[in-house]
Amino acid sequence: MNLPSLPSLRSSGLPTLRLLAVATLVALSTALWYLVSHQLRDESDIRWFSAPPNCDLHRAPCTVTLGEHGFLELTAMADGRIQALEPLPLTVAVEGVEARSVRVDLVGRDMDMGLHRFPLEWQADGRFHGEGQVPICTEARMDWQARVVVETSDGRLGGRFDFTVERSTP
Repeated sequence: MNLPSLPSLRSSGLPTLRLLAVATLVALSTALWYLVSHQLRDESDIRWFSAPPNCDLHRAPCTVTLGEHGFLELTAMADGRIQALEPLPLTVAVEGVEARSVRVDLVGRDMDMGLHRFPLEWQADGRFHGEGQVPICTEARMDWQARVVVETSDGRLGGRFDFTVERSTP
């Protein structure tokens, strides 16, 4: 009976060991990505206010009343309808609240599409401006929500604006 020598056992097990190490690294990276993603999305301290159902960001700015604090208005300046992968100029006006910073997060309403965060810059006109982009989706129609988060000295206030993007056909 011939038994394999010690060097041949080591060489035959090495590819398997490397494969297991790579699989472990991939699993750890995935777990870390989920943890970081969850931390970035922490919205537990935001007081949310929703836009009225007749709000249509494709056609006009939409306004949300921030309770007794004031209001915010979101304008998505698209040429025509909001489209995936097209630059989307965003403007937020805040009244009745001293805003330290403003950001817009685009999230899928019924499907996890990841976190798409766009910080806006305060401008001399008293509004916050920036540019966003709706990601591409394999669905012909995708429901999105623009979440505007306003940082104030009294905490965070947010407005939710629903809109739909339909894939254009060539």
